Amino acid sequence: MASSARKPHVWQRFRTGGLDQVALTSGADLAALDQLDPKLWVALACPVKGLALDERTLDLIDTDRDGRIRVPEVQAAVRWAVAQVRAPDCLLQGANGLPLAALREDTEEGKANLACAGRILQFHGRPAASPLTVDDVTAFRHRPDGIDLRGDGVILPAAGETEPVRQALADLVAVTGGQPSAAGTRGVTREQVVRCQADFLAWQAWQAAGAASGVRPAGEATPAVAAAVRAVRGKIDDYFSRCRLAAFDPRALGALNRAEADYQLLAGKDLQANAPEAAAFPLARIEAGRPLPLQDGVNPAWAAALARLQQEALAPLQGSRPLVLTEAEWEQVKAKLAPYEAWLAQIPVTSGPPAAWDRLRAVWAEGAVPAAIHDLLARDAALAPGWRALEALEKLTRLQRDLRALLHNFVNFADFYAPERAAIFQAGTLYLDSRATELCLRVDAPAPLAALCKTYIAYCTCTREGQAPLVIAACFTRGDSDYLGVGRRGLLVDRQGRDWDAVVTSLVDQPISVRQAFWAPYKKLVRFVEEQVAKRAAGAEGASSGRLAGVAEKVVAGEAPRPPEPAKKFDLALVTGIGVALGSIGGFLAAVFGDIVRLGISLPGAVLGLMVLISGPSMLLAWLKLRQRTIGPLLELGGWAINGRVRINLPFGATLTQLAEPPPGSARRLVDPYADSGPKRRARWLIPLLVLSLLEVAALLIFWQKWKRGHFFWERPVAGAEARP
Repeated sequence: MASSARKPHVWQRFRTGGLDQVALTSGADLAALDQLDPKLWVALACPVKGLALDERTLDLIDTDRDGRIRVPEVQAAVRWAVAQVRAPDCLLQGANGLPLAALREDTEEGKANLACAGRILQFHGRPAASPLTVDDVTAFRHRPDGIDLRGDGVILPAAGETEPVRQALADLVAVTGGQPSAAGTRGVTREQVVRCQADFLAWQAWQAAGAASGVRPAGEATPAVAAAVRAVRGKIDDYFSRCRLAAFDPRALGALNRAEADYQLLAGKDLQANAPEAAAFPLARIEAGRPLPLQDGVNPAWAAALARLQQEALAPLQGSRPLVLTEAEWEQVKAKLAPYEAWLAQIPVTSGPPAAWDRLRAVWAEGAVPAAIHDLLARDAALAPGWRALEALEKLTRLQRDLRALLHNFVNFADFYAPERAAIFQAGTLYLDSRATELCLRVDAPAPLAALCKTYIAYCTCTREGQAPLVIAACFTRGDSDYLGVGRRGLLVDRQGRDWDAVVTSLVDQPISVRQAFWAPYKKLVRFVEEQVAKRAAGAEGASSGRLAGVAEKVVAGEAPRPPEPAKKFDLALVTGIGVALGSIGGFLAAVFGDIVRLGISLPGAVLGLMVLISGPSMLLAWLKLRQRTIGPLLELGGWAINGRVRINLPFGATLTQLAEPPPGSARRLVDPYADSGPKRRARWLIPLLVLSLLEVAALLIFWQKWKRGHFFWERPVAGAEARP
C-alpha cells in the first residue's frame, strides 16, 4: 500500500493489557497511515451500525455502502482529511469544532471550503474566527429558510416561479417518485426530468404512429369498436372452431353442444337472463358451417355482448347491422382491427398517476414549462460547487470530531484499555447482582463461538419503551457466579444515559476468579448434600402422604381400620449387629484421632495441604483460563474482524467489573432490629466450647509428646538403674 518513493515512517508502539499496539500521537502518524502494515492493525473491519459513534460519520467513510468499514476505507478517509487541512495534528484532538485557520487555502477546493464556511458562520450569526461544528454545518444543510435552489441537484416544486411550473414539478415528483433533498422535501433531479422527457417523446411518436392511415379503421370510433370486439373475441373464435369440428365429424355434435346432463345441473336453479352458470356454454347451437346468429337463438349470458358487437363494431365497419355473422366476415373484422391492436400493444410503459401524466404531456407539448424547468436545473448546477464544499465541510467536521475515536478503536484499542474512556463497541454498564460490569457488547444472538473468550458471559435481552429490543453479552470479571442465573433481572444504562430493563436469557459458565475456584469444590459438596437430603425428605414425605391417602380412602369407603400389628419381639441379633457397627465406627474414629495426635504441631500444615489437594486443581484450571481471557470472539459475533489478540488479564479485568462498596466516609449501624436471636445465643455457647475443645486437643498433644519422650518425673530413671527401653 505504501509508495516506494516515500521515506519509511518510524512508528511508536506501546503495550497495554498484554497487547502490543501502534501509537497514533501526531499528524505525521496519520499522514503515514498508508504505510502501516495491516498485520499490525488490531481490527481489520467493523460494522457501521450498533457502535457508540455517529452513524452518519461511519456512513461517509463506508464508500461502498455495504454496511462495513475496512482498512482501505479508513485509509482513504484519513488520506482525504489530511489533504484538506494545513496540519493534520488537529484531526487527533477529537474536538467538535474545526478552526477555519486549519483549512487549506492554496487549492481551489480549499478556497471553496473557506468561502462556504464563512457563509455558514454568517448564517448562524457567529464571528468569522469561530470554530465550525458539526451542528453548524448540519443546520445550514437542512435549513428550512425557503431557499429552494441549493446546488444539491434536487429541484423542489416550490422553486417554480409560476403556478404551471410548480404543478409540473409536483407531477414530475408523482410520476418518478422524486428524490429527497437536503431539507427533507422530495424534488426531481436532472436525470428524472430527462427521463420523463424521453418518455413524452416516445409517447408522441406512438401517438403519431396511431394517426397513420389504416391504423384506425373506424376513425374516432375505433377504440369503441375494438372494445366491443375484444369483449366477445374468445367466445366467437370458440364458436367457429366448434362448427369446423362438427363439419369434420358429425358424431362430435352432442359433445360440442354440451351434454344433456350439463343442462340438468342448471334446471334446478333459479336462472337469470344473463346467468353466469351458462356463460361457459357455446354462444349458439353448434352445426357444421352455421353462421353465428347475433339476436335469435343465442346464449342468454352473451346476448348483451353480441348486441353491442352488432351495434358498436359491425355497423361502423360494415355499414349495416347484420343479423348473422359468418366466419369469413369475422376474420375480416379481426384483420381490420389488427393494426390498431398492434399499435395499442406498443404503448410506452409509464408509472405514476395517469392524471399527472396527462397534465405533463400537455405542458411538454406546449414548451414553455419545460424551458423554465431546465432553467432551474441550470441555475441549481451553478450552485453545485458551493454544495460540494458544504458536503466536504460536513465530512471534515465529522472526521475532526470522530476520527480519533475510530482510529483508537480500529488501528489500536487505546480507548478500550484507557480507564477514562470506553470503547465504541461497549454498549453501556449493566447493574446486576450487586455489581456493575462495563464490558457489555451488542450481539445478534448467543453463539458457540463466545466460549472461546474464556470469560463468564451473561446474555441479556434489554427492553425500553419506544425502542427496539437489543441483546447484549455482559462479561463478569470479578466476584462469583453463585447468584447469576437465567431469569435474573438487572438494569442497563447505555452510552446515552438511557436505562433499559435487562433479563438474563443464557449463560456461558467460565471461572470468574481464583477465589471462586478455591471455594467451588466445597460449594459443590454442600449442594450435593442438600440435594440428597432434599431427595430423601421428598421421598419420605411422598410415602407418608401415600399412607395417609390410603387410610383416608378406607375411612371414606366405610372399611374398618386394620388392628395395629403386635409389637415385635426383642431381636438379640439386631442388638449384636448394632454393637459391632458402633465398635467399628469407634475404632475408625480412634484411628483417625491417633493419626491426628501423631501429627503433632504439623497438624495445621496437614490441614492446609488437604485443602490445597482439594481446591488446587480447580484453582489451577481457573488460573489458566483467566490468563486466556479475550474479547476477540465476542467482537466477531458483532461483525468485527479482530486482527490482534485483545486479552483481558487479571489487573485489567478487575477494572471492568466493580463490586458494591459503601460510599467513602459512610457510617454503618450494626444493630439489626430483625436479627434472629437464636443463632446468637447458640454462638455464645458454641465459641467457648470450640475454644475449650481446641485447648483440650492441644493439652492432649502436649501430654502425648511428653509421655512418649519420658519427660514426666515418675518416669525418670534412678541412679544405677537401667533406662526404660
